[in-house]
Amino acid sequence: MSFIWPHLLWMLLLLPLLVALYFWLLARKRKSTVRLASVTVAKLALGKGPGWRRHVPPLLMLAALAALLVAVARPTAMVTLPLSERTIILAMDVSGSMRAEDVKPNRLVASQEAAKTFVNALPREVRVGVVSFAGTAAVVQAPTTSRDDVIKAIDRFQLQRGTATGSGVILSLATLFPEHGIEIQHVTGQRNFNGGNGRSIAGKDPKAAAPEKVFTPVPAGSFNSAAIIMLTDGQRTTGPDPLDAAKMAAERGIRVYTVGIGTTTGETIGFEGWSMRVRLDEDTLKSISQMTLGEYFYAGTAEDLKKVYEGLSSRMVVERKETEVSALLAGLGALLAALAAGLSVWWFGRVA
Repeated sequence: MSFIWPHLLWMLLLLPLLVALYFWLLARKRKSTVRLASVTVAKLALGKGPGWRRHVPPLLMLAALAALLVAVARPTAMVTLPLSERTIILAMDVSGSMRAEDVKPNRLVASQEAAKTFVNALPREVRVGVVSFAGTAAVVQAPTTSRDDVIKAIDRFQLQRGTATGSGVILSLATLFPEHGIEIQHVTGQRNFNGGNGRSIAGKDPKAAAPEKVFTPVPAGSFNSAAIIMLTDGQRTTGPDPLDAAKMAAERGIRVYTVGIGTTTGETIGFEGWSMRVRLDEDTLKSISQMTLGEYFYAGTAEDLKKVYEGLSSRMVVERKETEVSALLAGLGALLAALAAGLSVWWFGRVA
């Protein structure tokens, strides 16, 4: 816990003075005695004393004052809060190597099933978009809250040659920030940036796109309303450098969570009369996640991949942030003060 106004904590030194004053008053009260004829008469006059209960209300009032004094110093703490608005882009590899069957039934099907389970587990208010990438990248579903549309888009994946991991990240950023004017012709191979339905990613006609905003870099990981989850099984063979793409994401505060599936040692995969050698480039994927303050996950089996997405679903809907908790302490102080007054009235018929 830290404090915005820590110098006000000096007021807590008043508490020991109040405790000393309380004991001084008790001692003074004991000295104010009345002479009675005998001890028996004195006991009858006193009756049954309040005992320990007499100290409870003052103790509660002291605790209330302490809580209020700490609240004045404006304490802050790291708390976990639900996100009121969130957009997630699934950037998924659809290169030919995803046909490999080392992950059952094959890498593509396993990734599709895990992604669909992940999407269905998200709160309904979370918007999800889907970007596929191989030699180029394409937006197969613009961000939406419709789970049916997202699942249909994932089911429409078609395998292609090449692995352009950088293109997947850049197009995901352009989907999240259509107003930033991110250059994507070299990423998509198309002149117009649209979601495959005749509209721009912002939901407007491409000819009537909003004017570009001046881009100002922000701290890495600071944009908590969106994130990118990228899954790939190979190393980059074409397209822009993925580390340059990661730098673009970091400058926009977007976290990129990378998921690696397949072999890290390299493997030759052949189908439909041609073959290629693929290797999972873990170093690059780890660098992407580190640069953007995301996280890297390796999934060697379909079950591993499912667990990765289950873990990601919990990360995507909450955030940890430093929040002022003065109100909580002020409320606690008020509650303790009310309790002290209530007990005093209940036990002694007055506010002590």
